[in-house]
Amino acid sequence: MNKQEKESYLREYALMKQEGKPFFPYAVAKDGAMAAVVMLSIILMSLFLGAELGPKADPTTTTYTPRPEWYFFFLFELLKVIKPAELVQLATIGVPTICMILLFLLPFYDRSPERRPERRPIATTAGIFTICAMGYLTYLGAHAGPPTQIDMETPPALVAQGGEKLEQFEAGKQVVTQSGCAACHKFGENGNDGPGPDLTDIAARLPEQAIARTLINPTAPMPSFQNLQEEEPEKFDAMVMYLSQLKGE
Repeated sequence: MNKQEKESYLREYALMKQEGKPFFPYAVAKDGAMAAVVMLSIILMSLFLGAELGPKADPTTTTYTPRPEWYFFFLFELLKVIKPAELVQLATIGVPTICMILLFLLPFYDRSPERRPERRPIATTAGIFTICAMGYLTYLGAHAGPPTQIDMETPPALVAQGGEKLEQFEAGKQVVTQSGCAACHKFGENGNDGPGPDLTDIAARLPEQAIARTLINPTAPMPSFQNLQEEEPEKFDAMVMYLSQLKGE
């Protein structure tokens, strides 16, 4: 903004200030009235609608998906997008902090006197992109699957083959996720790094028979799946078949 534009702006601002209304009591009264309306609405809803209560907590469930409050869904989903463990701090602390700093510094690096969105393409585009990104991440966070979910793709050979083999693979994948294997093992980008070994390419290191023997006679602290083999052999076989297809490709 050059000297002539600045003087023109100051003249227009002085005229508008003379024609306008004072902040006190005009703006204060409007804000106070709106705050009273919001407070009254909250009180009436709490009296007549009450607080929503979900089902009782079940510590034995393996299908519960923990989620934060809805207004933190976008951060919840951001943790799933940024999966490498070394980048977790960036997702939880770095990105929100950087965004807050940019927001606080907005008056200092955006000095444009224009208020019309079409005359501020960069600010308008950035604002629309931020809103859309937060909205999309919020939607994904609201529909997120359980923490035991495994996102590894089905081997193309099995997809092409189809039939019973593919059904057994999918059934085995479900048994693995419901058994909580991801709590101690890594499956691609899902699961934990220990105390168990990475199972992303377990089939490249052990044949199917060895995987079955390990499930029946594991090394502590891994639990044995012998009861599953005896009581539900179809599930056990599906589990072994699924693990025998994980080659890390």
